[in-house]
Amino acid sequence: MEYSFEGLPLHVLLVHAVIVLTPLVGLLLVVLAAWPAARRVLWLPALVGAVLLVPLGLVTVEAGKWLEARVPEAPLIQQHTGMGEDLTPWLIGVLVVAALIAAWALVERADARRTNSGLSRGLRIGVAAVLVIASLVVAVGSTATLVRIGEAGSRAVWEGTFSEDPLER
Repeated sequence: MEYSFEGLPLHVLLVHAVIVLTPLVGLLLVVLAAWPAARRVLWLPALVGAVLLVPLGLVTVEAGKWLEARVPEAPLIQQHTGMGEDLTPWLIGVLVVAALIAAWALVERADARRTNSGLSRGLRIGVAAVLVIASLVVAVGSTATLVRIGEAGSRAVWEGTFSEDPLER
């Protein structure tokens, strides 16, 4: 498959979407896990974002492999591409937590429609605590992994290619 758009490697374009959306979806999951009123309203956009993030991450990795085959071999590039697939399990984790939050939002919605609530206060607090911890783990883990991968990619592209001082023009 051709991974370029208008003469630019698609990886360079897609990586920006992954860099923005991964921490954004992770943060949204933390908010939804901790704040029931937000969960009632925003569970679906969070789930859709997480669902889209997985294939976006996979395509970005594939586009990176395509690009790696078209640039000269360099240790920094090999380091970056070797780390690229480390994000995939985290994106799957984000999706799983988003699905759990969505399921809990639907359970809460169904319970709210009943005249006698079947969910105890203890159960609500316990589930919320588990969801907060799970969302924090995937938000921090995915973002930290993304930062490591991005830092390695930035070094591969920019290290030794610019001057610390402005050039004379």
